[in-house]
Amino acid sequence: MQRHPVGSPIAAPAAESGPQPQRAAPHRPVILCLEQLSKRYTEAGEERLVLDALDREFYAGEFVCLLGKSGSGKSTLLNLISGIDAPSSGDVTIYTDDTGDGTVEAVTITALSEQARTLFRRRHIGIVFQFFNLIPTLTVLENVTLPLELAGGVSDVRERAAALLGRVGLGDRLQTYPDKLSGGEQQRVAIARALVHDPLLILADEPTGNLDEETGESVLALLLELTRGAGKTLFMATHAPEVAAQADRVLHLVHGKLISDQAWRAQHPDLYGSD
Repeated sequence: MQRHPVGSPIAAPAAESGPQPQRAAPHRPVILCLEQLSKRYTEAGEERLVLDALDREFYAGEFVCLLGKSGSGKSTLLNLISGIDAPSSGDVTIYTDDTGDGTVEAVTITALSEQARTLFRRRHIGIVFQFFNLIPTLTVLENVTLPLELAGGVSDVRERAAALLGRVGLGDRLQTYPDKLSGGEQQRVAIARALVHDPLLILADEPTGNLDEETGESVLALLLELTRGAGKTLFMATHAPEVAAQADRVLHLVHGKLISDQAWRAQHPDLYGSD
């Protein structure tokens, strides 16, 4: 896989075919790189290859949609990118700017210890889960301030969290506990929690999968508004093709491999008709 000088602007990937709008502009820097990334599990004494030598680069400001059936390995890939899990082989590299002076550093998180991966994730990655994962004994405000308190070094924790909750329409529910919220409201809290520490990369694992269609659409619109408005990179796993219509790039995870939307459509003309 061709590597590029750290922080140098490079051309974005060629547009993929399909109904989704192509918003990824050229000359965006690489923010995430997968190199020969593989994951194997042993089940009942037999080895199962879930991810098979993945090689991809992703760009700053992209909305990447990962499609695949349940059990295809979408969540596994997100867990490897976030450092929650470790691969069987291969590397995940994320390009960061910790100095604030424009100097970009390539951090191979798969080479870090578990503790170092946790610290890196707290600073640079936001995660939105399907089942919200809010802490029931904490208020809405406390759930959102938690990432900032864990990361440390932020003086206006409550003010920043309250402002973001206001943007997601929950400014009047700061002292409410999660069990008093609807599913859509809980997911809005989860989105605020994922964004409050200003991460480079947002990972969303079936963020609308536990919501009804109307609520799911509003939550997706909110997530896109907040991430696009801040120029963040959003990597979303889903099994819903309609979500892909709003993505910059669509990939399919099939038999452990990442397949472009263009290649997928060529392989399945019966699903899309002839173009």
